Amino acid sequence: MSLTVQQLTREFTYNGMTLPDPGSAFTPDQVRDMYTAQYPELTTATVDGPEHSGDTARYKFVRAAGAKGCHA
Repeated sequence: MSLTVQQLTREFTYNGMTLPDPGSAFTPDQVRDMYTAQYPELTTATVDGPEHSGDTARYKFVRAAGAKGCHA
């Protein structure tokens, strides 16, 4: 019996978009922080996952729900 090691592919999604993985050297939180320059609302987002599907680990950036405005 031989054992095969496969590299998991990471996939990050936000608001229906798939964002490229900058590399496995970055933690999912660091990836989220990197994307805050393009998507400032990710500053307060949480990282859900990973959900495994075959050789892919999917992480989802979920914005924190909250009320805005003076009537909150």
